[in-house]
Parts: sequence; structure tokens; C-alpha cells
Amino acid sequence: MYIQTEITPNPNSIKFIPGKTVSSSGSFEITNKKEINNELVRNILSVNGVKGIFLGADFLSVNKEDKTNWEDIKHIIISFINDYYSTGKEFVVSGDIKNFNNNDTNLIDIEKQIIKILDTKIRPAVARDGGDIKFQGFKDGIVKVQLQGSCSGCPSSKMTLKQGVQNLLCHYIPEVKEVEAI
Repeated sequence: MYIQTEITPNPNSIKFIPGKTVSSSGSFEITNKKEINNELVRNILSVNGVKGIFLGADFLSVNKEDKTNWEDIKHIIISFINDYYSTGKEFVVSGDIKNFNNNDTNLIDIEKQIIKILDTKIRPAVARDGGDIKFQGFKDGIVKVQLQGSCSGCPSSKMTLKQGVQNLLCHYIPEVKEVEAI
């Protein structure tokens, strides 16, 4: 099995693409190996210098500490991914794990509009860079979002948030005045 890697705008994050389904339960981030009972995720989180893993539909983004060199850990992560899928497993996580996607049952119309724009216009671009953006709330013209995966801690995330996400949301929804990451 050949695992592709892609650099991301965040120098402390690399996107690993196994060519198979990674998550059939939506995307989410794990920073504590005690949060999940999955062999691959626990093994990667046990590597010295790894801070977190973001699972997307067809990729894993691994975030490392500043002081850790990718050349010291990248081959270990690839080996863990290869070993995991070589046992015949089809995906890393499926519907049996908590899904952290937005639940829009108690949202007002403007929040539903914001989520729709995030899902259709912003999330696909952010996923290409190995991350995700999750709606957290809207109050007094301010949209609060959570950046995950490669976007979390990325040096260019503030610029992307203000020049990309904020401009787009303000364009489509006049009530939006600002976007903040929490």
C-alpha cells in the first residue's frame, strides 16, 4: 500500500492519504489517546512529538510539536497506517464512534444559513489543506468557529479566517459582522 503525504499551510501538520476510507462518521479531531479505543489512532498519538490527529473522510492530518522534526516521525506514522490497513481493515472509524458534526435541530434560520455556507463553500477548501471548520455559535453579529486538524495552530489561519471565511460569510449574510476562532 502506498500512503501519499501532502504538506499543508501549517508547517506542524502533514496530511496522510491512504487511498482508502478513513472515517465514515464525519470528521473529528483527537488529541488524547484515551479518548478513543482505536489501535491506529492510539499508536500515532503515542509517537513522541505528535500532538493530535484529525480524521477526514479519506485522510488523516497529524499535528506535531514545534521542536519535533518531520523526518524523525513521518516514516513511523506511514508504517502504522500501512500495518493497520494491511490487516484487512476498510476504515479507521465508522458509525460506532461519536460524531462531532453540527447538530442543527435547535438552530435559528441565520445559524442554518451560516452552517450551509461553511459546509458548501468553505469546508471543502479547508479539507484540501487537511483541516476542518466547525460552527460553534452566532451572537451579536459574531460567528464563532473551531478550527481543527491542520488549521489548528496554523500561522496563516488568522488571515484565512478574516480574508476568506469572514469576507464570504459577510457577503452572503449581512447580519454577520465578524468571525472568530475559539
